[in-house]
Amino acid sequence: MTNKVALVTGSSRGVGKAIALALASKGYDIVVNYARSKQAALDTAAEIEKMGQKAIVVRANVGDVEKIKKMFQEINEQFGRLDVFINNAASGVLRPAMELEESHWNWTMNINSKALLFCAQEATKLMPEEGGKIVSISSLGSIRYLDNYTTVGVSKAALEALTRYLAVELSPKNIAVNAVSGGAIDTDALTHFPNREELLEDARSKTPAGRMVEIEDLVKTVLFLVSEDSSMIRGQTIIVDGGRSLLV
Repeated sequence: MTNKVALVTGSSRGVGKAIALALASKGYDIVVNYARSKQAALDTAAEIEKMGQKAIVVRANVGDVEKIKKMFQEINEQFGRLDVFINNAASGVLRPAMELEESHWNWTMNINSKALLFCAQEATKLMPEEGGKIVSISSLGSIRYLDNYTTVGVSKAALEALTRYLAVELSPKNIAVNAVSGGAIDTDALTHFPNREELLEDARSKTPAGRMVEIEDLVKTVLFLVSEDSSMIRGQTIIVDGGRSLLV
């Protein structure tokens, strides 16, 4: 076994798929994880295999610890190792705080926050002695108010805090843990926002860099964080928003 292996959760589409394809282009074999979109996951795997890399497709709701354990058992059986874990899968109920129910809270926190902890526990067992990389995808709602974003924003804040704790505790194993937080990106996920057009217009008109953030901007940052060039970056959340969060 010479190829390194990367798991990208929620990699059947959007940012996750783009990260999976980028890692495959760098020589990684890929574990494509999905919860609902089986055909899209199979399509992603097919694209990876066309690059000459191995890809397996694993269905798992990462908000469920038992399903997490089964996913990593399959990774161990198929590859026997894991070098990179990209914690990308996300979900959430978009409602004002006063309209949230307990089930909305639990669903969002499980997938967006709890998954990082319990996936990290399993991932580290498969990482080689020379170490590995864990990168999570966060969002600006973790540090600033966004309409209807309470559950997701709080869950992403927890994710960023957990990133710092894991970075300290896993550093003796030479496992670097970081996060990437992106500005508004025009993906399928944004179609679920009731104020989608307002968010896009804000990003277009108020980003100091002069344009919206694109998926490729996040992908390049993730690739940097899984490279050896970033070995001394630990427990950080890198904001990729063209400077939008610097303005009111």
